Amino acid sequence: VQLQASGGGLVQAGGSLRLSCAASGRTWSSYTMGWFRQAPGKEREFVAAINWSGGDANYQDSVKGRFTISRDDARKSVYLQMSSLKPEDTAVYYCAAHGRPYRSTWNFSPSDYAYWGQGTLVTVSS
Repeated sequence: VQLQASGGGLVQAGGSLRLSCAASGRTWSSYTMGWFRQAPGKEREFVAAINWSGGDANYQDSVKGRFTISRDDARKSVYLQMSSLKPEDTAVYYCAAHGRPYRSTWNFSPSDYAYWGQGTLVTVSS
């Protein structure tokens, strides 16, 4: 699985952005997909994940109600719709695919994800 993230940029607080992650590989739809972020000087942290069927999603508490993760298997893409953005959302955002297919449990550690995109920078100004 190869991933390429896009859609980052500069936005004012309260604004919205949609991140996209294009995947390649025959079996990408078998994997839980996640979004992580890393702010300067901080560790990479879980933001959101969607299971392989697209029927369930999980979010970091700080983004619940503001961010929505979705996937489109026909387009081999995963999206992160971000609304009501805050300066503390500023970070490089990475999409990732879990290391094992057809997972039935949630994993929030970056070490559980084997495939990573290159990252896209989101900057939220106050």
